Amino acid sequence: MERPAWAPQGIDISVPSVSRMYDFYLGGSHNFEVDREAARKAMEFLPGLPKIMQANRAFMRRAVRYAVGTGIDQFLDIGSGIPTFGNVHEVAQAADPGARVAYVDHDPVAVAHSRAVLEGDDRAVIAAADLRRPKEILTNPEITGLLDLERPVALLLVAVLHFVEDADDPRGAVAELRESLAPGSLIVLTHASYEGIPLPKEEAAGTVGVYRNIRNPLIMRSREGIGRFFEGYELVEPGLVSMPEWRPDTAQAPEQEDPYAFSGFAGVGRKA
Repeated sequence: MERPAWAPQGIDISVPSVSRMYDFYLGGSHNFEVDREAARKAMEFLPGLPKIMQANRAFMRRAVRYAVGTGIDQFLDIGSGIPTFGNVHEVAQAADPGARVAYVDHDPVAVAHSRAVLEGDDRAVIAAADLRRPKEILTNPEITGLLDLERPVALLLVAVLHFVEDADDPRGAVAELRESLAPGSLIVLTHASYEGIPLPKEEAAGTVGVYRNIRNPLIMRSREGIGRFFEGYELVEPGLVSMPEWRPDTAQAPEQEDPYAFSGFAGVGRKA
């Protein structure tokens, strides 16, 4: 397989990548046939996966605009993936040209491509780090050189926590991040769940099996379990809800959305 210029040396392009599969679901071009094959297998069980990802991105954009509206001008996006149109820095800087965005990912492809996309933007950086080691994120010089963590930050954990197994203590990692942020900070979070999927759990579980087979387990948590990631923060209205139900744009009412868009949960919490 020929290695394209955007794929850094040292990565195995014969193994599916969650970031590149996500890029494929969104109609991007930074993926390989091995990623597309795995994504198509997942879609055999859950054909609405692209709709779920689109709803996820739409929620993220609304949440970023909400954060800017509350006066926040700093964003820390962990598990940011491969940049696609309408990414956090584009949305934030459109609303506030002074907004600063630090992206974090542990996927070398996501990091390499992000560096190319962000070249020349002195208000956005990408750092190679892992959510499971929050101290490394909070002390990373690229991040601390851009963001003032003594001031409010919007922490984005969008479609990432469901790839962290309980054995890796995602609650502990998120707690450390939550406690390190200044008062007035926000947590913006989405998470996969069997709740809301318009299919029997037994059918949807086939998709979970596909991700397990590529050694990226997809952990489906309950609404109650997802809510615990916000401990110590006050959920802003309308609380922890399906993605289309979180402060929808007036252009399209939630009931007009594709049924798959209601899979999983989204919410924003504020630190008092």
